[in-house]
Amino acid sequence: MDYLAKVRAEARDVYSWSNGPGDRYGEHSHGYTKLLYCTDGAIDFRLGDGRVINLKAGDRMVLAAGTPHSAVVGAEGCTCVEGKLSGPHEQSSRRQRSE
Repeated sequence: MDYLAKVRAEARDVYSWSNGPGDRYGEHSHGYTKLLYCTDGAIDFRLGDGRVINLKAGDRMVLAAGTPHSAVVGAEGCTCVEGKLSGPHEQSSRRQRSE
């Protein structure tokens, strides 16, 4: 699947990134709604309210603007494609299985 094209159809400022096994991101938030596809490996996002969103290859996540979150990369590393959504979107953060 061409995830870059898929995200570009919905979002702006689209890019791909990768991290090694066990890499961590400290808690932070963004001033925009993030659309993210995990394209390889796995990554776990912990939200400020304690919920955990587990993503593996093929999963899609929308993270509402201002949502505090941290992340831990899975044992095999991960690659993701993400972009910034514009306009009205759901205010909750969620995971979906890609079609």
